Amino acid sequence: MPDKPQLLLVEDDPSGREVAVYNLRAAGYGVDAAATGPEGLALFDATRHALVLTDLRLPGLDGMGLLGELRTRAPDVPVIMVTAFGDVDTAVEAMRRGAVDFLPKPFGREQLLVRVERALERAALGAEVRELRARAGGVERPIVATSEPMRRLLALVDRVAATDATVLVTGESGTGKELVARRLHARSRRSDGPFVTINCAAIPEQLLESELFGHEKGTFTGAVRARRGHFRRAHRGTVFLDEIGELPLAVQGRLLRVVQERLVDVLGADAPVEVDVRVVAATNRDLGKLVAEGRFREDLWYRLNVVEIALPPLRERLLEIGPLVRQFVAELAPERELAVDDALVAELARRAWPGNVRQLHNVCERLVMLCDGDRLTAADLPPERAGAGAADPFEHWPPLPAEGLSLVDLERRVIERVLAHKGGNVSQAAAYLRIPRHVLAYRMEKYGIRREGA
Repeated sequence: MPDKPQLLLVEDDPSGREVAVYNLRAAGYGVDAAATGPEGLALFDATRHALVLTDLRLPGLDGMGLLGELRTRAPDVPVIMVTAFGDVDTAVEAMRRGAVDFLPKPFGREQLLVRVERALERAALGAEVRELRARAGGVERPIVATSEPMRRLLALVDRVAATDATVLVTGESGTGKELVARRLHARSRRSDGPFVTINCAAIPEQLLESELFGHEKGTFTGAVRARRGHFRRAHRGTVFLDEIGELPLAVQGRLLRVVQERLVDVLGADAPVEVDVRVVAATNRDLGKLVAEGRFREDLWYRLNVVEIALPPLRERLLEIGPLVRQFVAELAPERELAVDDALVAELARRAWPGNVRQLHNVCERLVMLCDGDRLTAADLPPERAGAGAADPFEHWPPLPAEGLSLVDLERRVIERVLAHKGGNVSQAAAYLRIPRHVLAYRMEKYGIRREGA
């Protein structure tokens, strides 16, 4: 029998609880059991429990109170209310407040299993509808998950999406952290609201507070008009804080207030503004290490890390290289029917991928662009890189000068060389340097670098 989901049963009658747990487990379900409302609430885990059965009359916190708490924490987890025989009015009220079904006492084994199965089927159908709506809405991007670890990870993402929990997405650069954030938003009750992405490393430090929290007109020199800020723009939606580890300490305290109290202190305003946002943060840094070094607030780390979703690097999911390549090729050349040789996939699987899925996508883009026929083969790969690990970009650099060097000057010269290499094309240069285009444009302006012909 295939594994069935985990359920939570809250029942204060010991004999009734024992019989229900036995019948559910005999049918293949995992069951956690509690005797009181507070105990059930403490046991409940939105990422673990697919359904909750709760008695109406419970000590400490009754079934209606528990239902209300569960609706707040995980609105998509179905709740079945167990009521006394003939208590129709109470059953109707429970369903009005969000219960998916009611089960009158006394009930038999078949009646219990039928109600549970029906509720789970409805929940699965609702999740499928939300997925279709999310794809139609354009926020979500497909994530390849053919390996068991990735399937488990996406199952966790979908369970967490139904809650309002703050999520920290971790993983190396290029593993797809923004894709996870988009999926969390698209499959949440906030999917009709805005999805606002903030790259904490791309905004100059002196503009961060204004960009994040907004300002009133005249707050500082140059503030000729009021600015709402990203958090207020994301009201009733999701804020995605990418590269959160790069956020300056001076701003972290104000961010903590938003995450903790959902209050935004607008620069120049007399009173804070309340916002209804879900916060998803991402980093490729070790935040625990940054906390130990005094570079990241411990209290903010705890607030962000309510649920951690750790994305594995591509080298740990090599079996997915074939499906990833075929997906990328189909997206990059929708008007062409390009076949992908198995030998090409095998060659790519032997390589090191320090840039992870993003690097693989760039390789696929090159393959498609240079392919004249209808089949991509290993011969289309650059000969000098075939079968080799990733080249070290600093391998052939001259030795560092003993007297030291200017990092600012080095960055300026690298940008100039890359722009020259790309014929002055800022977009291509930004892609080559693996930074957003607006970040490169900002640094060009900072160093007074002009494009050729400008």
